[in-house]
Amino acid sequence: MLVLALDTATPAVTVALHDGTAVLAESRQVDARRHGELLLPAVHRVLAEAGVRLGAVTDIVAGVGPGPYTGLRVGLATADAFGAALGVPVRGLCTLDGIAYEAVRAGGLAEPFVVATDARRKEVYWARYEPGGPGGVTRVAGPAVDRPADIAERVAGLPVAGAGAALYPEVLGGAARPGLPEHQSAGALAALAAEKLAAGESATGEPAAGAFLPNRPLYLRRPDARVPANYKVVTPR
Repeated sequence: MLVLALDTATPAVTVALHDGTAVLAESRQVDARRHGELLLPAVHRVLAEAGVRLGAVTDIVAGVGPGPYTGLRVGLATADAFGAALGVPVRGLCTLDGIAYEAVRAGGLAEPFVVATDARRKEVYWARYEPGGPGGVTRVAGPAVDRPADIAERVAGLPVAGAGAALYPEVLGGAARPGLPEHQSAGALAALAAEKLAAGESATGEPAAGAFLPNRPLYLRRPDARVPANYKVVTPR
């Protein structure tokens, strides 16, 4: 098993290679405006560091969001292109699930918590989790997109992983925990995927929390860029 995982649903452009036992190499660069420029060099760098040819990859896993329109599609289109070229399966995972997995495994959370990432427009993408279940974490609410004030009562007192805690500390400060991930890690996403693959899970397309998903964007709302409803009519004098 050689799982190539990538995620561009958050400001972090992140890529990792996992052999079913451990992460062989990982790259993460935080830049919300350069997803398209940074992703392919990151893939090349990860493969070179691991000493693996792209043709040896057996599975592609991509974070499907939720995330902003343009950045998210960079990762999904790249995953689809690799899958088609290599003839290997392309599976999606909720980006928030990857952050939650790292929060439990690396951050040591052993209680209910929230993952919240920047959705722009003064909103956050968020989901609530509990330790336990497949992969060591279970999503029990979300993903959803809301203003922080609108979910204040639902997340009160809970630790919060993801950039939302730093962006809206007055609402999402919760029970502060040092060491919780702020951005996505493709290494965590790859490790979660490797566990699911080892357990025999396939891409079902079902909306069950934590399940593999089709490699399709999870937007939760319409994109910011829209075609104008009315065009200005220009007539000659």
